[in-house]
Amino acid sequence: MDALIAGFGLSLSLIVAIGAQNAFVLRQGLLRLHVLPIVLICALSDAILIIAGVVGIGGVTRALPWFEPLMRWGGAAFLFLYGVKAFVAAWRGAETLQGDGGEVPSLWTAIITCLLFTWANPHVYLDTVLLLGSVSTQYDNRWAFALGATAASLSFFFSLGYGARLLAPLFAKPRAWQVLDLIVGAIMWGVAASLLF
Repeated sequence: MDALIAGFGLSLSLIVAIGAQNAFVLRQGLLRLHVLPIVLICALSDAILIIAGVVGIGGVTRALPWFEPLMRWGGAAFLFLYGVKAFVAAWRGAETLQGDGGEVPSLWTAIITCLLFTWANPHVYLDTVLLLGSVSTQYDNRWAFALGATAASLSFFFSLGYGARLLAPLFAKPRAWQVLDLIVGAIMWGVAASLLF
């Protein structure tokens, strides 16, 4: 039980910090677009990475020295471009929860974007594979630790994706979307800068 609780607590503390992936899930939740597949992708991806860390794949990533710089630069480029998109959306404004009559992103576009936010982010590997994987070795029952960490991820992403509806009255106003887009753009550029510097 100690390992389960420790895994849940540590995983939750790492996930809860607002980042590119969380901002994307929040936005999808506010728009009520493809929420179930998005939260499932995030939670299942975390589960795969947590289990990989517990099994010991961290050593494999250290054995491939080219992998980390590739992920870092590719992730930074993606986050920079997505930040530009968010700043352009903030500049244009006029978005509301009811939509502005524009084109709704397809399910596949949302899935690909979510996969990029998840798998092209080096911080995900540091948090799940390396950090959670190394902490799990302190427990006799590493699988209970992994189960707790996975449960935290599942709980958080479902809460974020579906809990975003509680903010619907606030986001009925275009100005709130502009502020959110500015925050998202700043987060994307901040994470991209942290990857590079």
